[in-house]
Amino acid sequence: MSPSVLQIRRSARTALRPAWWLAVALVAAFAAMGGVCVAQAPVENVAAVPSLDALARARKHVQEYFDQFSDLICKESVTQLVLNGSGRTIYRENSAYDYQFQTSDRSGKWKFSETRTPRNPAFRDPARTLLVTTGFASLLFVAHPMYEASYEFEPSGAETIEGISYVKIGFKPVPGASSPASLRLRGRNYPLPLAGTLWIEPQSGAIVKIEATVDSSMSDVGLAGMHSEVQFALHRFNEKEESVWVPVSATIDLETPLQHWRNLHRFTAFKRFDVSVHQEISQDQ
Repeated sequence: MSPSVLQIRRSARTALRPAWWLAVALVAAFAAMGGVCVAQAPVENVAAVPSLDALARARKHVQEYFDQFSDLICKESVTQLVLNGSGRTIYRENSAYDYQFQTSDRSGKWKFSETRTPRNPAFRDPARTLLVTTGFASLLFVAHPMYEASYEFEPSGAETIEGISYVKIGFKPVPGASSPASLRLRGRNYPLPLAGTLWIEPQSGAIVKIEATVDSSMSDVGLAGMHSEVQFALHRFNEKEESVWVPVSATIDLETPLQHWRNLHRFTAFKRFDVSVHQEISQDQ
């Protein structure tokens, strides 16, 4: 199984129901793609041009992001929630990890993996069915040039957040095109038709937020809906004169006809990965 998964397992309490499990996995290996076609919405007015310029910068930013982020480690806290029909929390588990995200581009193929070392394991209630989510820091692959032909992009206005104006770009899937996310059910993968919005800093092309949803179109395989939101921020290293965009939070909300889950991820204390940092983490455990 890919280490980048969103997974639901039925517990003993639900053993009498059909024995199936659900997993949403961001693709762990990407084949090189040549001759990619542009699948952008046509520019209908001059006002749309700056937005599409920002999207072009965002594609370059995403390529650089995976190079810069691949040698970082951080601390991750995860809150797993079970919600009732009114959206109120009826169960919660908290855990913490040392986290490292690694990417490589060998022989023309992109690969990524996550490494988690528990720092504060949560108490596990065996009678509960929980959502296990990993890999959502890499949701930026939606804007990667390799998936340029998989989505239609169009300007969606602008939004000012804390005094900074960001360009909003909407995206929707091209029917039948490849997707960086898939639903794994009974050993079979189903591409997820992700639709959503990118918030882009127009000068640098940095994506500061991405929202992606899957509607009820996949209800035939038990997915009533999924919503994910990942936020990014510029991290400055005190000991080095450099800064890197990093994920700071991820929220994943998923529903089936019988269950509703929400997982909250927080990423802090970023450091460059080197031998001294690795030894420091080992000594802390």
